[in-house]
Amino acid sequence: MDNRTDYIKIEKNARMRKKTVSVITYILLVLWAVIVLFPFYWMILTSVKSYGAYNSENIPQFFTLSPTLENYGAAFTEVPLGKYLLNTTIFTLATTAIMLAVITFAAFAFARLEFWGKNIVFVLFLSLMMIPGELVIITNFVTVTNLDMRNSFPGLILPSVTSVFYIYLLKENFEQIPDSLYYAAKVDGTSDLKYLFRVMLPISKPTLITITILKVIECWNSYVWPRLITDDENYFLVSNGIQEIRENGFGRENIPAMMAAVVVISVPLIVLFLIFRNKIMAGVSRGGTKG
Repeated sequence: MDNRTDYIKIEKNARMRKKTVSVITYILLVLWAVIVLFPFYWMILTSVKSYGAYNSENIPQFFTLSPTLENYGAAFTEVPLGKYLLNTTIFTLATTAIMLAVITFAAFAFARLEFWGKNIVFVLFLSLMMIPGELVIITNFVTVTNLDMRNSFPGLILPSVTSVFYIYLLKENFEQIPDSLYYAAKVDGTSDLKYLFRVMLPISKPTLITITILKVIECWNSYVWPRLITDDENYFLVSNGIQEIRENGFGRENIPAMMAAVVVISVPLIVLFLIFRNKIMAGVSRGGTKG
């Protein structure tokens, strides 16, 4: 009887400890979510406040009873936000498309083809990841300037059309495809390119989707390189465009409209990530697992 009583007490204490840990965990997660999401909430809240209401607040208000969308109209009419969005879309789509072609053929070569020095070349490729990005930016800037490609889309795009990490990720994914499929395809007279496009790419679709989304996010948020290589407003992206808006006085005088502009350029990436978040995680885990 005593043993049974002790067992019940131990089991009860274990359940209490587990419940306590769960409650503490949820409290910490909620607290972390509030800390992370509050800046975005404040940005949206400010963007729907009128210019007069915002400036009349002696103490910041955490809600508004009279939201307005006039700031979004001002963001497009008083500054060339639409032009910045168009430039960023062109830059993002072109860079991502060219990069996908480059890394696909590079990963295929390292994963499937046999040539002298393949492993050495791949190790050299991986060693490039050890070079600080600042050094690469300096050499790219000098090269693009010498080629007279500043203030142009080629100057913006070309330095970003490859990625050693994405080549490695896709190569690891290609190597998971059984060799028997390749040999069977060769017996049927299939060329390497046809095997790549009809077999390897469809199988690697989750990883390709992940790489595409990550590259789109990277391009959309690009700031340092566009800031260095462009001083012509016709080639500004949203990142340096927003910086220009802030510096020319509009963003400092009309904070709600500035916040509206930031919301406009942030929403596409947030929606993209929410839609494809599961594919991103699946693609990364698939690319990092062998066997």
